[in-house]
Amino acid sequence: MRCPEPVMMVRKTVRTMPVGETLLIIADDPATTRDIPGFCRFMEHELIAQQTASLPYQYLLRKSH
Repeated sequence: MRCPEPVMMVRKTVRTMPVGETLLIIADDPATTRDIPGFCRFMEHELIAQQTASLPYQYLLRKSH
């Protein structure tokens, strides 16, 4: 998927998650290297880990509220 679809899907999924639950995001869109960390900052969720050295990119997000 290409931007903004990955972030929109993450946002929709995070809405249904309980606080404290984690979500592993796997993506191949280079824009996610900017968009996923930005989403976490903006929405105040914790980006626990990220791997962007090679495809597929992986991000581990924890829902904060």
